[in-house]
Amino acid sequence: MSIPGLDVWLQGPQGRYILAWEQARIDAVVADLFGYNAIQLGLPQCDLLANNRIPLRQVADDSGKVDVLCDLRQLPFAAHSIDLIVMPHVLEFHQDPHQILREVERVLIPEGEVLMTGFNPISLWGVHRRLANCPGDFPWNGQYLSVARLRDWLQLLGFEVERASFGCYSPPCTQDRWLQRWHFMEAAGDRWWSFAGGVYLLRAIKRVHGMRLILPRWKQQTVPGKALSAVSKKEVEQHER
Repeated sequence: MSIPGLDVWLQGPQGRYILAWEQARIDAVVADLFGYNAIQLGLPQCDLLANNRIPLRQVADDSGKVDVLCDLRQLPFAAHSIDLIVMPHVLEFHQDPHQILREVERVLIPEGEVLMTGFNPISLWGVHRRLANCPGDFPWNGQYLSVARLRDWLQLLGFEVERASFGCYSPPCTQDRWLQRWHFMEAAGDRWWSFAGGVYLLRAIKRVHGMRLILPRWKQQTVPGKALSAVSKKEVEQHER
C-alpha cells in the first residue's frame, strides 16, 4: 500500500511516537499467540510480528519490500489457512476496506485472530485532521474509522471483538520536546478518558458456530395392536347363527 509521505512521517517525531506505542502493545499480544502461519498486511517498514513465535511469518502488501506482493483485496492464501493477521493502519487508507475485511475473514482459520490499529477520530488527532490549516499528507489524508464502526463490521462477519486499547493522548506536535512536555497526558488519559487516545489497537477472533444435523427418524414406529377382550358364550352362539 503505497502512501505518499508515509516514509518521511515514520522517521519524524509523530511517527516514532505513534509506532512506539503500537509496537509495544502488539508485541505484548502476539507473544502469546501460536499457530503455523502469521501475516502482516501493510506497513512493511515495521516488523510487527517480531515478538511472535509462529514459524512462518510473512509481510504482504501491494508495494515495498514484502514477502508477498499482492492486492490486499484478493489475498493469495487458501481459505482457513492463516492463524494470525496484523493490520497496521490498512483500512483507513484504502478505498475498499470492506473487501479487505472479507478477505481476512476468508483466509483466517476458525478461532484465528486479527489485530488492527487505526487513528481514532474521537481524539485530538481526529480534531486536528478537521482544521482548515491541516496538511493533506499522511496521516491526515485517511478516512479515520471509529472503534464502534469497526466493531459493527467485524461482528457482521462473525468475529468476536474484544475491548479496544487506546494510547497516544498527547496532541499531534511536530517536535519531540513538545511531545515530551505533554507526556503527562498518557497516564491521565488511560485513567480518565481512555476512549480519546490518538490511536487504538483492536483485537478480534473469528468464531465459527458448530452445526447439528437434524436427521429424519428412519426407524419405523410399530403400530400398537388392538387389545383382546373376553367374549361371552351367548355372543359366540349368536355369531354362529
